[in-house]
Amino acid sequence: MNNLKTMYQAVLPLEGKEKLLWRWLQSVFFVIGLGLFSLLIFFPEIGVIAFWDVLIPVAPLLFLLAAGCWRNICPLATVAMLPHHLHLSKRRRIPLKWNGRLALTSVILLFLIVPARHLLLNNDGMATAITLAFLGTLAFVGGLFFDVKSAWCASLCPVHPVEKLYGQKVAFTPPNAHCGACHNCVTPCPDSTPRMAEQKPTERNTQDIATTLLTGGLPGFIWGWFHVPDCRGAADWRECLVAFGLPWLTLAVTLTAFVLLRKFLPKSRETLMVSVFAAASISCYYWYRIPSLVGYGLFPQDGLLVDLTQTLPLWSIMAAQVAAVSFFGWWLVLRNPEPAVWAVRPPFLVKKK
Repeated sequence: MNNLKTMYQAVLPLEGKEKLLWRWLQSVFFVIGLGLFSLLIFFPEIGVIAFWDVLIPVAPLLFLLAAGCWRNICPLATVAMLPHHLHLSKRRRIPLKWNGRLALTSVILLFLIVPARHLLLNNDGMATAITLAFLGTLAFVGGLFFDVKSAWCASLCPVHPVEKLYGQKVAFTPPNAHCGACHNCVTPCPDSTPRMAEQKPTERNTQDIATTLLTGGLPGFIWGWFHVPDCRGAADWRECLVAFGLPWLTLAVTLTAFVLLRKFLPKSRETLMVSVFAAASISCYYWYRIPSLVGYGLFPQDGLLVDLTQTLPLWSIMAAQVAAVSFFGWWLVLRNPEPAVWAVRPPFLVKKK
């Protein structure tokens, strides 16, 4: 408890070498992001592998261990914060009723973009680049009109719901490297509120719908997604139906189970249930992703990084799968650390009269 209180005490803004380090890291990852974007356009075969088969497989583990670190260096977060740092933002406050609507929109975006990978994005560098450019534009425009992180990082980003679900028990809590002072742009602040996935609104609204949809539906959505092959050419209507229909159908199955369990289990068990579904989601992801990276996937050419089928025996892949599932179950369900925040809140902004 003392540790938690310390996290909420005002700390000095980043300055000196520490600030310089984070600005350097943000610049490096922004340049890396630009490099990936360029590869997707000019060297698409390399770009799609670098983005979908190197960066994306690492992301869930990073959210699990240190969501705050990623939020400090994410290139799209840097884009979203540019208007603020350049003093171009109008710094409007998002109306309270829109917080839930944006959260629900971010979950819907996630469940639309991911199935499109099978139809187009996994094998088309230009299509992936256009998608990233669209998301980057949303992030920048959101920063132009609304205050600090409120429009993109804390609301509309389709990765943010996954960060909330997986980042319940982070191992590392860095300082907030984007916010020099807390503008109280969104309440509760996801960066400085412990275990955001456990936060429940006072009444059922769009925020609650978004949280329920993501938490309950993600395990089934991931399972269904991995049972759909990539399209190697122009997709017809049947392939589109399968690419979207199967993940959404299995999403509905686990979502129904989650809703029923929440209805009949005691309220005291809800936090544990959220952790179990989070562990099921990330475990399911790596259960299928680990073998696919080395050629042992359900569809051997899909998600292939390097073919090791002639080098690694099948039992070693199965051992890695079991180890991953065991680790995630322990980390999210059995382990019970002190409540932690993603990033330490900077001092509140004091407006000059």
